[in-house]
Amino acid sequence: MSKTQKPVDELSAEEAADELAALAAEIARHDRLYHGDDAPEISDADYDALRLRNAAIEVKFPELVREDSPSRVVGAAPSGTFGQVVHAKPMLSLDNVFSDEDVTDFVASVRRFLAFPADRELAFTAEPKIDGLSMSLRYEGGRLVTAATRGDGTTGENVTANIRTIDEIPQTLPADAPDIVEVRGEVYMRRDDFIALNERMAETGRTFANPRNFAAGSLRQKDPEMTRSRPLKFFAYAWGETSAPLAETQFEAVRRLGSWGFRVNDHMAICRSVEEMLARYRAIEAERASLPYDIDGVVYKVDRLDLQERLGFRSRSPRWATAHKFPAEKATTVLNAIEIQVGRTGALTPVARLEPVTVGGVVVTNATLHNEDYIKGIGQNGQPIREGRDIRVGDTVLVQRAGDVIPQILDIVPEKRPADAEPYVFPDKCPACGSHAVREEGEAVRRCTGGLICPAQAVERLRHFVSRNAFDIEGLGEKQIEFFFNNEDPSLRIRSPAEIFTLKARQADSLTKLENIDGFGATSVKKLFAAIDGRREVPVSRFLFALGIRHIGETNAKRIARHYLSFEALRRGASEAEIPQGKGDPGNSAWQELVGINGIGAIVAEAAVEFFAEAHNREALDALLKEVTPVDEEPVGDVSSPVAGKTVVFTGALERMSRDEAKAMAERLGAKVAGSVSKKTDLVVAGPGAGSKLKQATDLGIEVIDEDQWFERVSG
Repeated sequence: MSKTQKPVDELSAEEAADELAALAAEIARHDRLYHGDDAPEISDADYDALRLRNAAIEVKFPELVREDSPSRVVGAAPSGTFGQVVHAKPMLSLDNVFSDEDVTDFVASVRRFLAFPADRELAFTAEPKIDGLSMSLRYEGGRLVTAATRGDGTTGENVTANIRTIDEIPQTLPADAPDIVEVRGEVYMRRDDFIALNERMAETGRTFANPRNFAAGSLRQKDPEMTRSRPLKFFAYAWGETSAPLAETQFEAVRRLGSWGFRVNDHMAICRSVEEMLARYRAIEAERASLPYDIDGVVYKVDRLDLQERLGFRSRSPRWATAHKFPAEKATTVLNAIEIQVGRTGALTPVARLEPVTVGGVVVTNATLHNEDYIKGIGQNGQPIREGRDIRVGDTVLVQRAGDVIPQILDIVPEKRPADAEPYVFPDKCPACGSHAVREEGEAVRRCTGGLICPAQAVERLRHFVSRNAFDIEGLGEKQIEFFFNNEDPSLRIRSPAEIFTLKARQADSLTKLENIDGFGATSVKKLFAAIDGRREVPVSRFLFALGIRHIGETNAKRIARHYLSFEALRRGASEAEIPQGKGDPGNSAWQELVGINGIGAIVAEAAVEFFAEAHNREALDALLKEVTPVDEEPVGDVSSPVAGKTVVFTGALERMSRDEAKAMAERLGAKVAGSVSKKTDLVVAGPGAGSKLKQATDLGIEVIDEDQWFERVSG
């Protein structure tokens, strides 16, 4: 209870009504932020406190329960980004309990409802509560037909195309599966995958607080290929509509889901008493830090399905299940320093150096501060956070292991602020090279302008160049890159990508042999040279990604490479493209072709054009191309289809499929999907309401067909 809240017993009816109205609005806003925007502003513990306060007032004043009460609402309404799916059976939330006494009360309430005496056996399952995004997968005739988020419990978002990219989700079920079955579970991301991806995304200034938000954001990408590039996982633990029973018990039903190829949680167990339930809770809590995924509690469910049927549901939750939440993992410590790290693209990222403190069984010494606005107490939309309190060196700070792994500073303890603590001044010069650090309009990140002269960026660019999804050169790790970069011996120095591939030749003529240097040896040097020589040919997409062009990550590199196929065509197209000057300038045909690639907008296209226009980059690229050969990309999709190799534009309202499904279908059939019409467009599929693109296609004499004709063509 906050200092400004009265105890519930002291509230008048008028005060209770006002507070219930305020709580309904506040909880609804946090539901939208969490379920719809994947950008929660408060911790789970603070959110739970709001709901508990609401529930306590409703118990005291049942006549004041509102129609929009949080106790009657599940999740948040689906966004308008995707199509909607009405769940055949509602996807409800679980009630939460927070203490051993609450668990005892839950079991007692189940027994009362069933009229089970204390000596009659009542079994429950206990399993980790995965902190991910709830998902319902509908199979008909053994085939996956739709996938939908929980949404508001009744209607969710249709994310079928994106779900199909997750390897752990079967596209078909075995013959023993019911003809209709909705498999439900949680889409999540492993912590190690989250850390690696978040570090890469930090260069763009867009990071996620925890794996749950990252998984949800990945699943809500408009382009399924973007989702495919994110290592999402899926745990199955429940079901919705089925045309035949799965089993007689919860435990057996989940094991049957596992037999169909779904991943199910092996920490699930059967408990036959409150004591066993609490023991299982503590055992899972003890393993929490060592699990590769995030959990925030333990879920108890009545095991027998016939008893679940008898128990039924309340307005927003089942009577036969509850979630026993873990306590929040927070601690206070002192902020000793704020250091600035410079990333590959010059992004200046603040890091908090803390007096070591144990949070949730892990010793924390560093924490993220996100960006300069976060330090000032300003949120993403310019609104105050932490009630506008800034963060200063010397402050006593509240630290939380967000997502169980990445520590973050939530707030400060104002009364413990030292008298001489001064506001932190974010540097306007790069700490690595002294160049100006500028912040572009609309961006949260400040960047070094030093480019190729900045040692921090140069080292990071080399690390990126040899990383797994780029050239993937084994033996050139962080320490080795720094050794070669800082070496003054010309036969050992590597300060550009081309010099990686000339190292062996320079070593052959040198008196300073690498195998004689500590940390190396004849065998490791031989393996290093073999690894380098083994990467003298790489696909165009990897080559482009390795160049470290801003805004061109793995997915955009693949999009561009699959369009041009050869690096020569790609380089020529980007070099000839002219960036439009003003609103009335459409740019030349090379620009229109580049910006028209499906998923590639003006920002990405400008980055590519500017990279190839820079003389220093061209020189470095020419030197690299003397050592390395980019291998042409293979056409994607069914090369034998009627639209294989053709450039297709979809415009207007499509009625038989969503725009995303149409694009995905065309790409599966080997077509190139463009976002704009140009002379190189082969086919335009126009639905009702088609406007300027249809007119442009007609003026250029490009073939135009409707949606029905598209299906006739691709099915023929």
